Amino acid sequence: MDYWLDLFTGKTWKEFRDSGANISGFRERRRNTVKSIKPGDILLCYLTGVMRWVGALEVIGQSDDNKKIWASEDFTERLSVRPIVLLDPEYGIPMEKLEGKLIFYSDASDRQYFKGFLRGSPNKFKINADGDLLLNLLKDAEKNQIKKAVDQKLLNREPRIPLYKVSQKGKGKIQEKTVSIPDESENIPKELPGKTTADTQYTTDHVMTQYRLLTLGADMGLDLWVARNDRSKIYNGKTLGNLPNIVQELPAQFNDATQRTIELIDVLWLKGNSIIAAFEVETTTSVYSGLLRMSDLLALQPNLNIKLYLLAPEERRNKVEQEILRPTFQLKEKPLSQICGFISIPELNEKIEGIEKLGFAKSLKPDFLDTIAEYFEEAD
Repeated sequence: MDYWLDLFTGKTWKEFRDSGANISGFRERRRNTVKSIKPGDILLCYLTGVMRWVGALEVIGQSDDNKKIWASEDFTERLSVRPIVLLDPEYGIPMEKLEGKLIFYSDASDRQYFKGFLRGSPNKFKINADGDLLLNLLKDAEKNQIKKAVDQKLLNREPRIPLYKVSQKGKGKIQEKTVSIPDESENIPKELPGKTTADTQYTTDHVMTQYRLLTLGADMGLDLWVARNDRSKIYNGKTLGNLPNIVQELPAQFNDATQRTIELIDVLWLKGNSIIAAFEVETTTSVYSGLLRMSDLLALQPNLNIKLYLLAPEERRNKVEQEILRPTFQLKEKPLSQICGFISIPELNEKIEGIEKLGFAKSLKPDFLDTIAEYFEEAD
């Protein structure tokens, strides 16, 4: 028997319970993972935003039930389930109470990212001990209900951003596309108590991520570029501009406008005279600026065939999705969402640590990053 993460918002949790609490659903892109879940496995239910554990469901089996359950989308990959514990959000288990008790929340340093475990569902628990603990706590919370106030704004937030259909002329005919029009709110979950948000910490996160990308690229035998305005920054006692394999000039194959755009991209991986991957790291800025730089590059060089990635803290994932699905990025011959992948910084760190431990960086190809990158889908 295995334990699996099952993510809900306050709204989708209510819709699930109102429908009978016997069908749990996931997005189509999770199909292969859903198919690997077996009867008898346990889904542990977590509410994003308010950050509480609220339920446990025993899996009965795969389901072809297609009834309408959720208003926002269909969640077509479905499992038949039997409720073990179902709690109102006010009686759920706050994540902040679990520090030091879970492998993905071992100490205060995990408060921001939870080691990437809560990035999406279903996600298998690495050790059953974590699942056993949560299941026992949920059963105890059901027996000894203690009400704890929740932020209603976070509880009631919409699970997805609004979508609109628009028409665009292209290749001699009118094409209809679906895009999102996000508002300007960050839509980021509230911070846990004690978490620092000092600009100096986020600056360190930004430089640390650049440093890790640069050192990984060097270990892979690639040439490297770091943004001109970041070359004097220091991490781990080393100046970014002086790291191994850093080139002082980019290949002179682009016009001036393209060259100036590329020079400000946070990190580039190069092989010979070719740019093979570009990375923007967004920890404090609006996210929009990094995407705009990527979009400008593609607008200036539409035939350029390189990998694009935007890296950000896990709690900014929703903001990245909002921004990359803006019409200015979607209404292009090549929508940016199909070309630029999102990578969670903690997931990148975990991947690099594994590579360093095993020592096989030299055998890697740059497109291995696609195994952890997420490409946000254009809704039907």
